[in-house]
Amino acid sequence: MVSSEYERRIAGRFVTFDQDGNGYIDREDFNVAAKALLTEFGTAARSDKGQALYIGAEAFWQGMAGIADRDGDQRITRDEFVNGAVKRLRDNPERFAEIARPFLHAALAVADQDGDGRVTVEDTARVLRILGASEDIARAAAATLDTDGDGKVGEDEIVPAFARYFTVPE
Repeated sequence: MVSSEYERRIAGRFVTFDQDGNGYIDREDFNVAAKALLTEFGTAARSDKGQALYIGAEAFWQGMAGIADRDGDQRITRDEFVNGAVKRLRDNPERFAEIARPFLHAALAVADQDGDGRVTVEDTARVLRILGASEDIARAAAATLDTDGDGKVGEDEIVPAFARYFTVPE
């Protein structure tokens, strides 16, 4: 049985996805996040990177809706999020993270200033701030993601961290 503490932690993650604070997660929340990232990094929405980010946001939304939108109304309530996430995580935490991979891949490409496929810790913190983390948490998390200590973060570090975010106690 999943503990209520675990469910409370998952429920706390809901706020990260509810970008407009209206009490549910929908497609627009993912578009808001994509637009904010493009604005932060000065990337045009119609560019290849911009289009990839919007496509990744849509894939992320579809994946979230597929695991959590029980009533099919194209909105995920806090309860649906908690129950959908808990069920998926119980089955396979890494699989849950994989629904975010296209979005995370595209977000890294937008933030990748030198085109080497990796993002500086500072720019990773910028991405995390745009996605709803506080300044302190964004900086600490970005530094933690740099597992090899080279000052940069890549997809191989981000995707597993996404799964840990939902499965490891704070």
